[in-house]
Amino acid sequence: MPPKVKITKEDIIRTAVDLVRQRGIDAINARAIATALSCSTQPIFSNFATMDELLYDVLGAAQQCCIEYMEREVASGRYPAYKANGMAYIRFAKEEKELFKLLYMRDRRTETFAENRVLTDQMEALVQQYTGLEGDDIALFHLEMWACVHGIAVMFATSYLDLDWELVSKMITDVYQGLRHRYGMEDSNGSHPH
Repeated sequence: MPPKVKITKEDIIRTAVDLVRQRGIDAINARAIATALSCSTQPIFSNFATMDELLYDVLGAAQQCCIEYMEREVASGRYPAYKANGMAYIRFAKEEKELFKLLYMRDRRTETFAENRVLTDQMEALVQQYTGLEGDDIALFHLEMWACVHGIAVMFATSYLDLDWELVSKMITDVYQGLRHRYGMEDSNGSHPH
């Protein structure tokens, strides 16, 4: 008799993420995951007390995937870091539609996903670095900029539009420059995304 294969927590999370990629968030249930792993539901409930606990870890894995997109785009050097993060967020929405929807297109009123605050803090630090803004102006600048980036990302995630990357880059730069203008900033220092 062959030895029994141990199903790990990581196997379950990876399988659940793959199911989301293929069929969306509604695909996550114990039976579907067990079927994909060729096992009973017992390993799932041995590793996770509830399906909510599993979903939290799936959200974390999806968030990590988005962060990796951002890190790769920043490392590429194609754009300044703030713009690179926006471009990566949009690329993530285009290439990982269901993971993007899972993370950013669901009701999140009752959640306290700490990683989101960390990312926002990092983006606001970049805004301060690039613009020199202070206080509440930093948060407002980022909120207005990110509303544009998120809107473009949603268009990709829902297949509403499939824009050329050059146009996406131009749109982001236009909004960024418009915000700089509103705050009375000159572009002579070269520290803006282009």
